[in-house]
Amino acid sequence: MQDGLEHNPNVSKDALAAHHRAAYGWALSLCGYDAATADDVMQQSYLAIIDGSARFDGASSLKTWLFGVVRNVARRHHRARRVYVAVVARFGAQPRDGSRAMADLRGGDTVGVALATLPRRQREVLELVLWAEFTLEQSAAILGISVGSARTHYHRAKQTLRARLERDDD
Repeated sequence: MQDGLEHNPNVSKDALAAHHRAAYGWALSLCGYDAATADDVMQQSYLAIIDGSARFDGASSLKTWLFGVVRNVARRHHRARRVYVAVVARFGAQPRDGSRAMADLRGGDTVGVALATLPRRQREVLELVLWAEFTLEQSAAILGISVGSARTHYHRAKQTLRARLERDDD
Protein backbone atom coordinates (compact mmCIF):
# COMPACT_ATOMS: atom_id res chain seq x y z
CA MET A 1 0.00 0.00 0.00
CA GLN A 2 1.38 3.42 -0.96
CA ASP A 3 -0.80 5.62 1.28
CA GLY A 4 1.10 5.08 4.54
CA LEU A 5 -1.80 3.25 6.17
CA GLU A 6 -0.33 -0.25 6.03
CA HIS A 7 -1.02 -0.73 9.75
CA ASN A 8 -4.66 0.26 9.30
CA PRO A 9 -5.90 -1.50 6.16
CA ASN A 10 -9.54 -0.65 7.02
CA VAL A 11 -8.79 3.08 6.93
CA SER A 12 -8.37 5.17 3.80
CA LYS A 13 -7.06 8.68 3.32
CA ASP A 14 -10.41 9.63 1.80
CA ALA A 15 -12.30 8.37 4.85
CA LEU A 16 -10.00 10.31 7.19
CA ALA A 17 -10.34 13.41 5.02
CA ALA A 18 -14.13 13.14 5.16
CA HIS A 19 -14.01 13.40 8.97
CA HIS A 20 -11.08 15.80 9.30
CA ARG A 21 -13.08 18.99 9.79
CA ALA A 22 -15.23 17.49 12.55
CA ALA A 23 -12.20 15.85 14.19
CA TYR A 24 -10.32 19.14 14.10
CA GLY A 25 -13.27 20.88 15.76
CA TRP A 26 -13.17 18.20 18.46
CA ALA A 27 -9.42 18.74 18.88
CA LEU A 28 -10.00 22.49 19.24
CA SER A 29 -12.56 21.84 21.94
CA LEU A 30 -10.25 19.50 23.82
CA CYS A 31 -7.38 22.00 23.58
CA GLY A 32 -9.26 24.97 24.97
CA TYR A 33 -9.71 26.42 21.48
CA ASP A 34 -5.97 26.93 21.05
CA ALA A 35 -5.43 26.37 17.33
CA ALA A 36 -1.70 25.66 17.57
CA THR A 37 -2.24 22.96 20.18
CA ALA A 38 -5.13 21.48 18.20
CA ASP A 39 -2.89 21.36 15.13
CA ASP A 40 -0.27 19.46 17.14
CA VAL A 41 -2.89 17.05 18.46
CA MET A 42 -4.24 16.36 14.98
CA GLN A 43 -0.74 15.79 13.60
CA GLN A 44 0.08 13.39 16.45
CA SER A 45 -3.26 11.63 15.92
CA TYR A 46 -2.58 11.06 12.23
CA LEU A 47 0.95 9.88 13.02
CA ALA A 48 -0.48 7.35 15.50
CA ILE A 49 -2.82 6.11 12.78
CA ILE A 50 -0.03 5.87 10.21
CA ASP A 51 2.47 4.13 12.49
CA GLY A 52 -0.17 1.71 13.74
CA SER A 53 -0.09 2.67 17.42
CA ALA A 54 -3.78 3.50 16.92
CA ARG A 55 -5.46 0.64 15.06
CA PHE A 56 -8.96 0.58 13.66
CA ASP A 57 -10.53 -2.82 14.29
CA GLY A 58 -14.03 -2.00 13.06
CA ALA A 59 -15.65 -2.33 16.50
CA SER A 60 -17.13 1.15 16.04
CA SER A 61 -17.60 3.53 13.16
CA LEU A 62 -14.47 5.12 11.73
CA LYS A 63 -15.61 8.55 12.91
CA THR A 64 -16.15 7.32 16.47
CA TRP A 65 -12.74 5.66 16.47
CA LEU A 66 -11.04 8.76 15.05
CA PHE A 67 -12.59 10.99 17.71
CA GLY A 68 -11.36 8.55 20.35
CA VAL A 69 -7.83 8.68 18.93
CA VAL A 70 -7.91 12.49 18.96
CA ARG A 71 -9.17 12.50 22.56
CA ASN A 72 -6.45 10.12 23.73
CA VAL A 73 -3.72 12.13 22.00
CA ALA A 74 -5.10 15.38 23.44
CA ARG A 75 -5.07 13.88 26.94
CA ARG A 76 -1.44 12.79 26.55
CA HIS A 77 -0.57 16.23 25.18
CA HIS A 78 -2.28 17.92 28.13
CA ARG A 79 -0.44 15.71 30.64
CA ALA A 80 2.89 16.48 28.97
CA ARG A 81 2.05 20.19 29.07
CA ARG A 82 1.29 20.00 32.82
CA VAL A 83 4.65 18.34 33.43
CA TYR A 84 6.39 21.02 31.35
CA VAL A 85 4.68 23.83 33.27
CA ALA A 86 5.57 22.20 36.60
CA VAL A 87 9.23 21.86 35.60
CA VAL A 88 9.40 25.43 34.30
CA ALA A 89 7.71 26.74 37.46
CA ARG A 90 10.16 24.80 39.65
CA PHE A 91 13.11 26.58 38.07
CA GLY A 92 11.54 30.05 38.15
CA ALA A 93 10.97 30.61 34.44
CA GLN A 94 7.64 31.62 32.98
CA PRO A 95 6.14 29.32 30.33
CA ARG A 96 4.78 30.94 27.22
CA ASP A 97 1.09 30.27 26.96
CA GLY A 98 -0.45 30.99 23.56
CA SER A 99 -3.88 29.70 24.50
CA ARG A 100 -6.88 32.02 24.54
CA ALA A 101 -10.12 31.65 26.40
CA MET A 102 -12.99 29.99 24.56
CA ALA A 103 -15.10 33.11 25.01
CA ASP A 104 -12.49 35.21 23.18
CA LEU A 105 -12.35 32.76 20.28
CA ARG A 106 -16.11 32.67 20.00
CA GLY A 107 -16.26 36.44 20.00
CA GLY A 108 -17.39 36.60 23.61
CA ASP A 109 -20.86 35.44 22.65
CA THR A 110 -23.22 34.40 25.40
CA VAL A 111 -23.38 30.75 24.35
CA GLY A 112 -19.59 30.50 24.15
CA VAL A 113 -19.21 32.01 27.59
CA ALA A 114 -21.86 29.67 29.03
CA LEU A 115 -20.20 26.66 27.37
CA ALA A 116 -16.83 27.64 28.80
CA THR A 117 -18.23 27.51 32.32
CA LEU A 118 -19.62 23.98 32.03
CA PRO A 119 -17.72 21.16 33.71
CA ARG A 120 -15.36 19.52 31.20
CA ARG A 121 -17.24 16.23 30.85
CA GLN A 122 -20.62 17.95 30.37
CA ARG A 123 -19.13 20.23 27.72
CA GLU A 124 -17.48 17.31 25.92
CA VAL A 125 -20.70 15.28 25.74
CA LEU A 126 -22.75 18.29 24.63
CA GLU A 127 -20.26 19.22 21.91
CA LEU A 128 -20.03 15.66 20.61
CA VAL A 129 -23.80 15.34 20.40
CA LEU A 130 -24.70 18.81 19.11
CA TRP A 131 -21.75 19.81 16.93
CA ALA A 132 -20.18 16.53 15.87
CA GLU A 133 -23.62 14.88 15.58
CA PHE A 134 -22.72 11.72 17.49
CA THR A 135 -25.35 9.76 19.35
CA LEU A 136 -25.10 9.50 23.11
CA GLU A 137 -23.91 5.92 22.68
CA GLN A 138 -21.13 6.98 20.31
CA SER A 139 -20.20 9.90 22.57
CA ALA A 140 -19.93 7.53 25.53
CA ALA A 141 -17.63 5.25 23.52
CA ILE A 142 -15.41 8.17 22.51
CA LEU A 143 -15.15 9.43 26.09
CA GLY A 144 -14.78 5.98 27.62
CA ILE A 145 -17.81 6.34 29.89
CA SER A 146 -21.09 4.47 30.24
CA VAL A 147 -24.11 5.48 28.17
CA GLY A 148 -25.97 6.29 31.39
CA SER A 149 -23.19 8.64 32.44
CA ALA A 150 -23.22 10.30 29.01
CA ARG A 151 -26.99 10.81 29.28
CA THR A 152 -26.61 12.37 32.72
CA HIS A 153 -23.83 14.73 31.59
CA TYR A 154 -25.82 15.69 28.48
CA HIS A 155 -28.99 16.36 30.45
CA ARG A 156 -27.19 18.40 33.11
CA ALA A 157 -25.29 20.39 30.49
CA LYS A 158 -28.53 21.33 28.72
CA GLN A 159 -30.16 22.31 32.02
CA THR A 160 -27.20 24.43 33.07
CA LEU A 161 -26.93 26.15 29.68
CA ARG A 162 -30.64 26.85 29.60
CA ALA A 163 -30.55 28.36 33.10
CA ARG A 164 -27.48 30.51 32.34
CA LEU A 165 -28.84 31.75 29.04
CA GLU A 166 -32.22 32.60 30.58
CA ARG A 167 -30.46 34.46 33.38
CA ASP A 168 -28.43 36.44 30.82
CA ASP A 169 -31.62 37.40 28.96
CA ASP A 170 -33.03 39.08 32.08
